[in-house]
Amino acid sequence: MGFASAVHDLKTLVLSFHPAVAIDTAEEARVERIVDAIAEDLGLPVFVWTMNQGLVRQPAGPGESHRTTAEPGALLAHLEGLTVDGLFLLKDLARHLEAPGAARAFRDVTNAFANRYATLIVTGAGHRFPPDLDGDVVHFDLSLPGPKELGDVVDTVLHSMSARRPTRIELSPDEREEVLRALQGLTLNQARQAVARAMLSGDSLCSEDIPEILETKAAALGDDGVLEYYPAEDNGFDLGGFERLVEWLARARIGFRPEAAELNLTPPKGLLLVGVQGCGKSLAAKWVAREWSLPLLKLDAGRLYNKYIGETERNLRRAIQIAESMAPAVLWIDEIEKAFAGSKVGVDQDGGVSQRVLATFLTWMQEKESEVFVVATANDVLVLPPELLRKGRFDEIFFVDLPDEAERVAIFEIHLQLRKQNPALFDLPALAVATEGFSGAEIEQVVIASLYGALHNEQLLDTALLLAEAGNTRPLSVSRREDIERLRAMARERFVPVR
Repeated sequence: MGFASAVHDLKTLVLSFHPAVAIDTAEEARVERIVDAIAEDLGLPVFVWTMNQGLVRQPAGPGESHRTTAEPGALLAHLEGLTVDGLFLLKDLARHLEAPGAARAFRDVTNAFANRYATLIVTGAGHRFPPDLDGDVVHFDLSLPGPKELGDVVDTVLHSMSARRPTRIELSPDEREEVLRALQGLTLNQARQAVARAMLSGDSLCSEDIPEILETKAAALGDDGVLEYYPAEDNGFDLGGFERLVEWLARARIGFRPEAAELNLTPPKGLLLVGVQGCGKSLAAKWVAREWSLPLLKLDAGRLYNKYIGETERNLRRAIQIAESMAPAVLWIDEIEKAFAGSKVGVDQDGGVSQRVLATFLTWMQEKESEVFVVATANDVLVLPPELLRKGRFDEIFFVDLPDEAERVAIFEIHLQLRKQNPALFDLPALAVATEGFSGAEIEQVVIASLYGALHNEQLLDTALLLAEAGNTRPLSVSRREDIERLRAMARERFVPVR
């Protein structure tokens, strides 16, 4: 949703006599521009309220304030008596509605504003309304800014910087598009800071600044707490084996091409990888993004949940919103069972939160039109709700088993090369035999532990050290044999093997 779409959708709510609209956002300036555009189009006045200034008609004069309406109670009493139509932008009001009588006063105002072109627009970051007001408020999702708004930010920053010092713009149209793509997924304030920071080291904005913009973006998304960002340029993960998965992905990628759209074929939604822990499911998600040259967003399902009512669903919606704003992209949902396992038990376990989160996710998967390819991974498929495993939710469900002998050779090669060892100097077939039943992660740890031992003993790593370490390792296939055999039996009947 760009600026024009936000104006159109919010204006529709005003014209359909919705007396109260809530916008959960920290981008107050952006909301103000949207409200001003609607007011100009409809010929309505705009009033802005804060606790510091009270209710002030816009445009306000220097230092203008109406202190008599600064208190929330006084504001609501004043609004109830108004007969003028208009847009009333109320900043941070929701947090005051828990006070005794405040919810009732707010409802009295919405009743007075019904059937009029008078709308309360309540903004605030992470604000929550009392449950008894849910039926009186429409929650408006303000999507992240699109290319036009981000382009305006770039131009504004360049103009501001050039006013202080000579500034050059060295962007071709294609490079400018790259910069805007790098800024996607950020708020306007975050985008402004990212561009300004990238220009601090020089007197120009050029394509060489894009990595620094991406670094700032990764930090900003990480601070949000739910998503982790991997730029396509930084994703160097390799994958051994998985031939059927690789073949399937090659076909699936065709679904994003214009030729597929001309045949009314929708882009693939995503895939679910289930299987033994440590056997490359997470690596496969990273590999998909690298192979398709797409940014990768990791959603940690376990971090979705919040103790406050409604915050968990909000976290999921925001994650989806960011992913869609960055499309085409890969959204990796790690250990998806942590997000939805509770929905299989019932509403009593967590108050129905898991069921609501599952419903939100399934609806999005069913209806999404954006080019966001979902790669979900699960270690414990037995706790996943059946709705998630039903054919059609994901384009395909793959089972990742323990690696066979040839794949163990390939895994040793990858991890030895990654740590600057020449695989040709090792007896890889012997190592593959010695690590039968090992997962890829366990083989990696054999290499790492052996290298530490070699450094400690001041000797070169060799096959003997690796064999000794493998002999001292008790793999998961031994310590949890019954669980793995049960998972394998289920997978043989229901899922497609990756190899």
